[in-house]
Amino acid sequence: MGKFVIIFNEKGDPHFNLVATNGQVIGTSEVYKSKTSCKNGIESVKRCSVGEIEDKTVEDAKAVKHPKFVITMDKSGKYRFNLKAKNGEIILSSQGYTTKDTCINGINSVKKNAPDASVVEGE
Repeated sequence: MGKFVIIFNEKGDPHFNLVATNGQVIGTSEVYKSKTSCKNGIESVKRCSVGEIEDKTVEDAKAVKHPKFVITMDKSGKYRFNLKAKNGEIILSSQGYTTKDTCINGINSVKKNAPDASVVEGE
């Protein structure tokens, strides 16, 4: 089972990483103003990880309602996904992947790990 790791920056503001069982970071959150809002973000990822995939890298991409995972391609040609909450806000962002298949594997890892992941501070 994966885990959410809360990390504090030099200003003391928290963000979290969703980490798979193998230690790989699956996704990262925005920086929050408080630990409480960071924990609320984690709960939102847990709830929204059931979302479908909207692939923006294909022509005529089928729109999917929120919550959803959105696949895009960055300027360097890498695939990325964002998990968007019911209100459309990005609540988790991935690293860059060299192939779409590995990006989809990352999404599936969120779906598998996030719902029951534990929450720890600063490992």
